Amino acid sequence: MKLTTLFRILQTTLACAAMVMAAGCGEDKTGAPAATEAAASTEPVSAAAAELSDEQIDDLVQRSYQYVAMYNVNNKFALSLGGWNTCVADTELKDHTMQDIARPNNDTLYIACMLDLHNDPMVLRIPAIDSKYVSLMVTAYDHYVTIPLATRTGDFEQPVNLLLYSERSPGYDGEPVEGIDRAYEASGDFVSAVFRVMPHASDPSRFERIVEQMQSVTATTLSEFRGEPAPAREPPDFPDVGATDADTFGTNLLEVMQFIINHTTWYPDDEIDQALLALYEPLGVAPGGTYDPDSVANIDRARLRDAAERVAAANLAKATDPDFARENAYELFQPKGDMNLTRLLFQSVIGPIGQPAAE
Repeated sequence: MKLTTLFRILQTTLACAAMVMAAGCGEDKTGAPAATEAAASTEPVSAAAAELSDEQIDDLVQRSYQYVAMYNVNNKFALSLGGWNTCVADTELKDHTMQDIARPNNDTLYIACMLDLHNDPMVLRIPAIDSKYVSLMVTAYDHYVTIPLATRTGDFEQPVNLLLYSERSPGYDGEPVEGIDRAYEASGDFVSAVFRVMPHASDPSRFERIVEQMQSVTATTLSEFRGEPAPAREPPDFPDVGATDADTFGTNLLEVMQFIINHTTWYPDDEIDQALLALYEPLGVAPGGTYDPDSVANIDRARLRDAAERVAAANLAKATDPDFARENAYELFQPKGDMNLTRLLFQSVIGPIGQPAAE
């Protein structure tokens, strides 16, 4: 396959390229330390001392970047749509004025649903959609990507009621629910559920029909779907969102990561998950904890910001490396278990969110 074709594939997945590094192989040719796949190699640091070496700072930034990037993207997008548990359908293609995500498609329309699963599971009511191509992508703060529904696998020919929940969603433990066709367990409590729809704009009547179908996608709580009153719970207290990812690293990283850790599902046998938790525990951030600025580690925020900018620059530089196209064009934006840390880092720097090459 020609390199130009591979680079087009990368554009479709909202990424360009990154050279895969062997675990623990030192530095890549851009000068950034390589991310490892096993447990963090740095020595634990007590919250009292917080004297992190350059290697520890870089490891902290590289292992945190996917979460920081997606926290900022998902939360900003929810705000732009009017809040969580909303669905907004396009009526025209995106252009340069779209600033919520990097490099949106402008050959498909979008339906963006930002879902808060921590109070109640959510139900998406999805009609049949008269388009040659439709897909649904779900992404939480961990930036793993799954495609629960796609025309590629025969979906969207019939209406579907899709239940989305997380490990922490109250009131649902996996049992069948009358009227629910399919259920999907998300890896976090705050997720983007994004549809891409080919609009068939050259056929005006079909285009109008597709737009009408898109606008009929709705999100309701499971309680509402069952005809029950929604449970009364406090809204989440989101830490401040960064204007950029470097802002988050340089301003409130530990506060943001405490929130993310509390609202993400961590797999005991997943090396990337466990390495991240092991890195944060000595800093005073752990599952089930409450952020306390007086008890967490006092890390030099300027060093964190500098490291984040350096890591971002190193990964952006890989976008013009043709070796990446050969090695990784088909390996980005995959589910948990199918991604290594190097690719997670690259796709989080270069432009969350995208689809796997199969789509």
